[in-house]
Amino acid sequence: MHVHVADHPLVSHKLTVLRDASTDSPTFRRLADELVTLLAYEATRDVRVETVAVMTPVAEAQGVRLADPRPLVVPILRAGLGMLEGMQRLLPTAEVGFLGMVRNEETLEADTYAERLPDDLSGRQCYVLDPMLATGGSLAAAIHFLVDRGADHITAVCLLAAPEGVARIEREMQEIGVPVNLVVAGLDERLDENGYIVPGLGDAGDRLYGVAD
Repeated sequence: MHVHVADHPLVSHKLTVLRDASTDSPTFRRLADELVTLLAYEATRDVRVETVAVMTPVAEAQGVRLADPRPLVVPILRAGLGMLEGMQRLLPTAEVGFLGMVRNEETLEADTYAERLPDDLSGRQCYVLDPMLATGGSLAAAIHFLVDRGADHITAVCLLAAPEGVARIEREMQEIGVPVNLVVAGLDERLDENGYIVPGLGDAGDRLYGVAD
């Protein structure tokens, strides 16, 4: 598995504002959207293309376009929805699927409660959106879900990751035989006793959309 931690001053600046507890939800959503677009630039370096010829006003030119089947973007609900528009800005022709997962606060494992994905993902590149890679349970479950349906190349885009979560993904991905990339804006220190990233930025879903009781 290849892990890429974005090293760019704009990424660092936006991430700093996201971390700030005083940042309100509208500002948080806007900055998360902008940050994901910057991460998407790195995440799509390996997107598959095919050669095409086009006519300019002067002459024929050789270029590329996204190859078929088109990439599939998969936000993990609910917080992953806050990353979708930023990703679609760079991949407007990609298809979108959804995985609904929630962390069991007792086991810290992910439970799947909903999915809207093609039954056959053979030959598809998938981009999984999940703001926080903490214990790694949700992302690992999502990757296994996609691979079981035939996906043959997966890139996960996260705002923040903890070393424990990265280690778990690396460990679990060794046996699946599918290339997995991880692109993150920041790699933090550790998890606390409740499985939350430290220093982190809090609960991404609550900060994006408010607390839903």
